[in-house]
Amino acid sequence: MTTSTRGAAKTPAVLVLEDGRTFRGRAYGAVGETFGEAVFSTGMTGYQETLTDPSYDRQIVVATAPQIGNTGWNDEDDESGRIWVSGYVVRDPARVPSNWRAKRSLDDELERQGVVGISGIDTRALTRHLRERGSMRAGIFSGEAVAAEPELLARVQAQPHMKGASLYEEVATKEAYVVPAVGEKRFTVAAVDLGIKGMTPHRMAERGIEVHVLPATATADEIYAVNPDGVFFSNGPGDPATADGPVALMTAVLERGTPLFGICFGNQILGRALGFGTYKLKYGHRGINQPVQDRTTGKVEVTAHNHGFAVDAPLDQVSDTRFGRAEVSHVCLNDDVVEGLQLLDQPAFSVQYHPEAAAGPHDAAYLFDRFVSLMEGQRA
Repeated sequence: MTTSTRGAAKTPAVLVLEDGRTFRGRAYGAVGETFGEAVFSTGMTGYQETLTDPSYDRQIVVATAPQIGNTGWNDEDDESGRIWVSGYVVRDPARVPSNWRAKRSLDDELERQGVVGISGIDTRALTRHLRERGSMRAGIFSGEAVAAEPELLARVQAQPHMKGASLYEEVATKEAYVVPAVGEKRFTVAAVDLGIKGMTPHRMAERGIEVHVLPATATADEIYAVNPDGVFFSNGPGDPATADGPVALMTAVLERGTPLFGICFGNQILGRALGFGTYKLKYGHRGINQPVQDRTTGKVEVTAHNHGFAVDAPLDQVSDTRFGRAEVSHVCLNDDVVEGLQLLDQPAFSVQYHPEAAAGPHDAAYLFDRFVSLMEGQRA
């Protein structure tokens, strides 16, 4: 990525998709060039949490909401220490942010962090194109980076695909750290960081859990050195088919019978550890308005998602695995994608979506309580 930050608002920009379709608009954020997988997010709010979610590493995010930036940028809502998206695509950027918590505009923050974006394009047409053709490689070019379209297309087509990409170590913490329990400490959890969002250990801490966040390269010995009551595997970017290390680590945890909870990438890791496959979705689930049914209760939840891969497991039967019986616990009501797994003979479960709800609805917050119940049952 190459960037500069002068005169972005008036600078022409072009978005080039790998199938040759182009969209022309104005630079938004930094001026220069960037590459990534073009995906769309249907959230009407929560762009700050989206942009700082490590799961969006190497992706160019298209905002389907027509106006973005109204609430500016604050210093409290980041989900990590930086913006992770490769680029940002919006239709109508807010000219002036208006929120009592705002410290600066979204445009200013994108410039400050060197994130190349584009505004003023028909994001509805772009979203329809991605729904029909699927998520694909793309590039955003502005300022001196703009060249003849055949040259730009060739540069986009030379970029790596998301399928087969191993990215979780790229975004994970390099050093272990602890998030203390809020109030009385009740449990200790070892959380394997594959791209964890900051709100996730906070949700556990609210329930009296001391969370030891460990690097993606952690070993089983390092997990059990903290004497955990439970183990958590986080969300993260990339193709789960490349995550042999985390799968082996989760297998070691399952062999010990320790209560286990996984979110998003962690759900895919559990699927692989149980012997299921994974596959790439055509355009994925991204946003904060996805309907999911919890099959254990029949309840339908509106949930927050960010995933382009899914677990290939049978929806309507109990499967025999090396760790006992397993079943699909949650399913997306839009397309029947597997949204959760649970073991029936030992304390382990996972979901494909984001119950920490940053940003998003709080319908799925009970899943953290379910994790607490598993740890209580094991202790008893």
